[in-house]
Amino acid sequence: MFRYAFYTALVCFFCISLQGQTTINWLTWEEALEKNKIEKKKILVDVHTAWCTWCKKMDSRTFQKENIAEFVNQNFYAVKFDAEQKEDIIYDNKVYSYVSGFGKRGYHELAQEIMNGRMSYPTVVFIDPNLDVIQPIPGFQDSRTFEIIINYFAGDYHTTTPWHRYEENYKSGVPYTEPVITPAMVQPTVQPVKNR
Repeated sequence: MFRYAFYTALVCFFCISLQGQTTINWLTWEEALEKNKIEKKKILVDVHTAWCTWCKKMDSRTFQKENIAEFVNQNFYAVKFDAEQKEDIIYDNKVYSYVSGFGKRGYHELAQEIMNGRMSYPTVVFIDPNLDVIQPIPGFQDSRTFEIIINYFAGDYHTTTPWHRYEENYKSGVPYTEPVITPAMVQPTVQPVKNR
């Protein structure tokens, strides 16, 4: 009887602790593309495979963080994409298919396209609202690093600021802003002339 009560209490505690926890609203390609037609937004694609250990670690250590999930949901359409899925996908008016015979496994042509041919898992790909690939980011990213990355792309800093400069400022707690050039900065200083 005690064991039953203990396990029941444990399950209830676990369920209560999960209530209110935000998770990423993962979409299929089709859902994301349909939503993008209605409201333009960047797309974040988690390219993974079923056998990839680091993909699973990124799921549990990075994507499960509440601050990450909230930010991704607010700023992106998030797509979970198995790079070895067999179903065709229509993307940007082109049909992409599964290709067999790549080693022991095959790959999906769309994965190859958006990852610029570098088949590495996990890879997170950022796509602009017009469906152009901004950049694939290969490899496992811990939650702190991933927070910096998603802010970089969501805020369009990638269009004006080199990554290393943005990352340094973000880590130091100083929000990055473009330097303001004032007339005093470009005008040479005038030396006063004394009359003798």
